[in-house]
Amino acid sequence: MLLSSQKMLFSFLLVMGTILAMSSNSWLMAWIGLELNLMSFIPILTSGKDKFSCEAALKYFLVQAIGSALIIFAAPISINSEVFYSTILFALILKLGASPFHFWLPAVMEGLNWIQAIILMTIQKLAPMFLICHIVTNPLVSYIMILCAMLSALVGSVGGLNQTSLRKMLAFSSLNHIGWMLTALTISESSWFIYFLFYCIISTSICLLFNFQQTFYLPQLFMNKTLTPYTNLVNSFSLLSLGGLPPFTGFIPKWIMIESMTMAKMLLPALILIASSLITLYFYLRMAVSYLLLISFKTKLTLNTSSSISSLSPMFVSINLFLLLTPSIFILI
Repeated sequence: MLLSSQKMLFSFLLVMGTILAMSSNSWLMAWIGLELNLMSFIPILTSGKDKFSCEAALKYFLVQAIGSALIIFAAPISINSEVFYSTILFALILKLGASPFHFWLPAVMEGLNWIQAIILMTIQKLAPMFLICHIVTNPLVSYIMILCAMLSALVGSVGGLNQTSLRKMLAFSSLNHIGWMLTALTISESSWFIYFLFYCIISTSICLLFNFQQTFYLPQLFMNKTLTPYTNLVNSFSLLSLGGLPPFTGFIPKWIMIESMTMAKMLLPALILIASSLITLYFYLRMAVSYLLLISFKTKLTLNTSSSISSLSPMFVSINLFLLLTPSIFILI
């Protein structure tokens, strides 16, 4: 059963934990919201009933427990001291999966299915980033955040170069995007919200596309002969959009961020973020071009009506393509 009562219950509690953490007016209630979110996500991770999902759930639980312990550790410290803000920031960065505490993110992503990966890359990042907004006004916190953002962008871009697992590739891409979002938090909340919204749309779209094809590794994209040429084209466009190539949707938030950083005189972070995005775009462009070239002439011109492709394929792929291109057209107009 796709949506059992247990999954619906834990999904509801997960969303309620996120809302509680975001709407709380004290760090104790924020901690309770994060714990409710964690305890709701663990059963969702273990619903796969295989050793990989259980291993991923255990790794995720241990790392998040360390982050929660750091928040509790900061409780006796004076709330206006820089030590308190720094401890809270490191705890939230650990929960977020940003560098230098990114070690758990690719390992956990490798054991998840695509629906669980969507939750980890989108909803689970919402509460920690929202809580970081409350402490970003401190100068020391802002300085540490920019350093973590630049390191996340570099690690995320270099780490995905030699990956063949699509889930690990998206994990390192998510790490690169975390660098952009942490920088956006130091500028304004509106910049962060716009970037996070576009990031969620693109990441969800790509994960749903891979889930629809049941593809988990790069060679499977090249070897799958049951896909229509239209689907193959959207696969390439989706990867290029995630890398931020214009005129796809993924370029819009980076364009806005580059303008914001230039106006804020943040030239060094802007340079490092742009360079890391070029590296990320390189391996996506290399993969997309190879993907298009390796498709045989027969596969391009012939529609394969295999039983493994459902009747919803044309509609699903068309919606995906619409989300990839339409926002850019409206921005340019």
